[in-house]
Amino acid sequence: MSARQAASSGSDSDPRYANLDERKRKRMISNRESARRSRMRKQKQMEDLVNEASKLQNENNQLMQGINAAHQRRMEMESANNVLRAQAVELTERLRSLNSVLQAVEEVSGLSMEIPDTIALLEDGVCLSSGVYLLLAWVFVLAWVNVIGGCWYGVCLMGVWSGRSCDVLGPV
Repeated sequence: MSARQAASSGSDSDPRYANLDERKRKRMISNRESARRSRMRKQKQMEDLVNEASKLQNENNQLMQGINAAHQRRMEMESANNVLRAQAVELTERLRSLNSVLQAVEEVSGLSMEIPDTIALLEDGVCLSSGVYLLLAWVFVLAWVNVIGGCWYGVCLMGVWSGRSCDVLGPV
């Protein structure tokens, strides 16, 4: 029998080997418990990371929804601004047209119909409000001019007179 076999077979009876076996057994139990705690820590870390990832994904989705809503509002505002710019250009052109008609009326009638605020607003590039614009247009519409041999013509500056499209009305 070898020394090893003798030591292992004799460990049951020898107290110093019994103490060694007890330490081995305690160490093995301690290692198992330590490994179990390590697995539990890793499992908890994994759960925490999954929860954090889910939380961040939800936050990311909310931010994306906010970005999309802001983008939609921006597009709507750009569209509204484009409409307003087009209206401003159209109103500026109408105002220039009204001023040229007013000048023609002044030349033909000899009456002064100067509206300095209108010219100043046009030169400053400031857009008239639609109410002021309509008021000025009707003031111009009401300016009748004796053009040819007693025939009176009404100048329609808004493009509509009594519900029909017109540039210049015939004799009244």
